[in-house]
Amino acid sequence: MPTMQNKVNILNKKAKFQYEILDKYTAGIVLTGTEIKSIRASKASIAESFCEFNERGELFVINMTVEEYAYGNYYNHRPKAERKLLLNKKELKKLKKEIDVKGNAIIPLKLFVDDRGYAKMIIGLGKGKKLYDKRETIKDRDNKRNLDRIKKDFR
Repeated sequence: MPTMQNKVNILNKKAKFQYEILDKYTAGIVLTGTEIKSIRASKASIAESFCEFNERGELFVINMTVEEYAYGNYYNHRPKAERKLLLNKKELKKLKKEIDVKGNAIIPLKLFVDDRGYAKMIIGLGKGKKLYDKRETIKDRDNKRNLDRIKKDFR
């Protein structure tokens, strides 16, 4: 079986800053042909996306941008369409219960293509950070950067 030479890793860098990640899940995504080709070419973004349940209890990723495939002509997909996420019933039930808690949200953290060529998404159950938590995160990041700089100069 051929392996993918170029690894696709599309990250949501804002997620860990805006949310405290409580739990992580790996979900499959239902895609059309032109969507997977665009993702394999790294033409996607999950920066402003979020996940939501519909009335039937299915989980969808909303606001994920997958650019139109260059050679897709009239078979092309809509760039901002809702895309269904695939998880076990037990995981979906647990997430649904956790979402009912005020302040919790499901956030896409990483979009990647596995070694079999399927697009997968790592989603996180997150609790929104308050402003003072964000300041604390910035302070910790700056302290770590300064410490690394001092260690580098010391060597």
